[in-house]
Amino acid sequence: MRPTAAALVALTLAAATLTACGNGSGSSPNTLRVSYKQSTDNSVKVMDTFLAGIKKEFEKKYPGKKVQFVPIKAPDSDYYTRVQQMMRSPRTAPDLVYEDTFLINSDATSGYLKPLDPYLANWPDWQQFLDNAKASARGEDGKTYGVPDGTDTRGLWFDKRVFQKAGLPLNWQPRTWDDVLAAARTIKQKVPGVVPLNVYTGKPAGERATMQGMEMLLYGTGDGKSDPLYDSGSKKWIAGSQGFTDSLKFVESAYKEKLGPDVSDALDPNYYTTVVGELLPQGKLGIDLDGSWLPQNWLPGSGRDWPGWSKQLGLAYMPTEHGQAPGKVSMSGGWTWAVPAKAAHADLAFDFIKTMQTEANAKKWYIANSGISVRKDVAADPSYATAQPGIKFFTDLVSATHYRPAYPAYPKVSTAIQEAMESVTTGDSSAQKAASTYDSTLKDVTGGQVVQK
Repeated sequence: MRPTAAALVALTLAAATLTACGNGSGSSPNTLRVSYKQSTDNSVKVMDTFLAGIKKEFEKKYPGKKVQFVPIKAPDSDYYTRVQQMMRSPRTAPDLVYEDTFLINSDATSGYLKPLDPYLANWPDWQQFLDNAKASARGEDGKTYGVPDGTDTRGLWFDKRVFQKAGLPLNWQPRTWDDVLAAARTIKQKVPGVVPLNVYTGKPAGERATMQGMEMLLYGTGDGKSDPLYDSGSKKWIAGSQGFTDSLKFVESAYKEKLGPDVSDALDPNYYTTVVGELLPQGKLGIDLDGSWLPQNWLPGSGRDWPGWSKQLGLAYMPTEHGQAPGKVSMSGGWTWAVPAKAAHADLAFDFIKTMQTEANAKKWYIANSGISVRKDVAADPSYATAQPGIKFFTDLVSATHYRPAYPAYPKVSTAIQEAMESVTTGDSSAQKAASTYDSTLKDVTGGQVVQK
C-alpha cells in the first residue's frame, strides 16, 4: 500500500518525535513506548481513557518503569501504513503496537513482528482465550504474533424513528437482500432528508468497506459452507464467482438508486465518524450495515453521550442473498497487541499486555469498547452479558460468523475489492465489468494463485 502524502508527513513527525526522545524505543531501558490507533473523532476517547488507567496500574506494579504513548490519529488505511513504516527501523519501532488481525500474516512475513510463543507458554491466562481468537493471531508458520483484545460481529442497525415515519415494522428482520433494498426504497420515498441505507465502500473506507460492506454480502452468497473468497483445498483465491458479481450488484443498486449517501460523502475517509457522531444520533440514517462496537461512541464518558440509543435503534441480522441456509451472515475480526521484531523492550512490552489482559481489565475493556469477549472467564460472567443492550444479539451472531482469509496476500486482495466497490459506487463500471477487472487484478496481486469458480 502506498502511503498518502498526509501519512508520510505524519510518519515523519512521529519518527522525529521518537528520535528526539533518543533513537526510538531503545532510548531508555525504563521507558516503554506503546503505539495505538487513536479515534479520528476528538470526542471519542475510549481507548485513551482505558490505556491511561493501565499505564497507572503498570507503573505502580513496576516501580521505576514509565509508559510513553505514541498515538496515531488516522483512518484505518493510513494507520496501517504508519505503523508498518515505524516498525521497519529500530530507531522508530515502538515496543508495543495495536495490530489488526488481518495484517498479522503479512506483517509477520515481512519480518515486522516478534513471535510471542515463549511468553504465552508461561502465561496461565492464555488458556482462557478462545481457540478461534488464538487462531486469528497465528501466522502461517504456526507461531502466534499477537494477543487478541476482543472480537466483533456485524449486522444491520436501523433507526426506529425513521422506520415509524416510513411505516416499516419496528421489529424489522429482512429475510433476503431484496428485503433490505425494499426497506431502503420505502425510506427514500416516505422520509425525505434521510440517508436510507449505508454500506461502506471504496478505497477511502479501507478495510471497513471490504469487511462491513463487500464481505458481509459475499459470505451470504452460495451454500454458506464453502469460503467464497479463498479456496483452502487448492490454497488459491477465488475468481469469477457469481456471488462476487451479485455482491457488487447490491452495492451498485444502493448507489445508482441513490439509496446510499452522496458519493462524495461515501468516499470520505472519515465518513464513519459522521455516521456515528451525527447521522445516527440525529435520526438521519435509516439502515446502517455496521459493527457490534458502535455503542462505544455513545456510552457515558465516551465524549458523545447518547443515553437513548438502545431505545431508538433496532438490530437485525444481515440475511443471506436469497434467504438460503443458514439465513444470516456475519463477519468477525478484531485487533491484537503485538510486539515489533525491532522493539528494544520486548519483555516489558509483554508485561504491559499481561496487565491489560487480567480478567478484570479485559472485562473493563470489552464493556467500554462494546467488544465481544474472547476470554472464556469473562464471557461466563453475568455482569458482562448484561452490561449493555445489544451484547447478547451480537454474541449470538458468533454462531453464524466468518473470518477473513488473512493470508499474506489478503491486504492486496482487500484493496482490489475496495477498488471494485468504488467503481460501481461512482458509476464508472457496471458490476459485471468491475468483477472482471477484479479478477485480473487478483491474478496480479496473488502471483497467479487463482482458481476460477
